[in-house]
This record gives sequence, structure tokens and C-alpha cells, in this order.
Amino acid sequence: MNLHHTYQMGVKELLGLDKLAKLATTVQKIGGLRAALKQRYLMDVTRTGTLVGEDKFGNKYFEDNSYFMPRNRWVVYPDRVWLDYDATQVAPEWHRWLHHISDETPTTNPPKNEKWVLTHEENSSIFPSSFAISSVNLSFREGMSLNFRE
Repeated sequence: MNLHHTYQMGVKELLGLDKLAKLATTVQKIGGLRAALKQRYLMDVTRTGTLVGEDKFGNKYFEDNSYFMPRNRWVVYPDRVWLDYDATQVAPEWHRWLHHISDETPTTNPPKNEKWVLTHEENSSIFPSSFAISSVNLSFREGMSLNFRE
């Protein structure tokens, strides 16, 4: 075995040109420099993958098996959400796929819709408009009460 050939690097690798070529390819796949910067801002990563599906909320699900197991699947939330995203915005069937509970996507193997299962909705209690209180009447003892009104 010749160790010289095993550790031999080309000029591209020494100058880092292979990394620049990979970055250029990634930026092109994302949709240009502006889209890549937006993705970097929203997700703290710059990566591309295969689009495997989209749910009723507009979330897009991607996979790239060149990453290690827990990081090879991810969701891109729609623009209307911007930075106000949370886990309840992912439908349960897609949660199964994202967390490697199932390798089949809901597009290839849709879940059974049992009549007792409620339709999934995102948690709206995180938005300030859900805390609107019109009036509250707190009664403590005889004749004592606190009234709060808008």
C-alpha cells in the first residue's frame, strides 16, 4: 500500500476550490443568492435536498441522505409564517416521517382517516390575538367583586 497516493490532494482541494464549487451548486439549487440568504436567515443552514411532499398548511418537506440520520429530513415553512413557526404547524403524518418513525411519506402511503380522529390544527394560543378578553367578573365574597372590561 502506497501512503503517498492515499493522502495526495489535488490543487482544487488545496486551494478550497472544490468547496466554492459546492457552494455555487447549492446556491443555484436553492434559487439564487437572495433565496440562499433568506434560507440561511430563516433556518440557520444552507442546504438543498429532494422535495418529497407538501402538506395542507403549505409546509414543504425535504430529504438529503448525504447528511447523517437525524438531520437528513427537514421542513420549510411557508413565507406567511416567517419566523413565527412552531411544532404544531407540522401535521401528525408528516411528524412521523420527519422523526424517522416511518420511512414512507404521507404522499406515498396516506394515513387512514378514522372517524374518531380530529383534523389537525396549529396551536393558535401563541398569537397575541388569541388572548383577547372582553370582560371578566371575579366574585370573592358577599358584595365584593372585581370587574375588568376592555
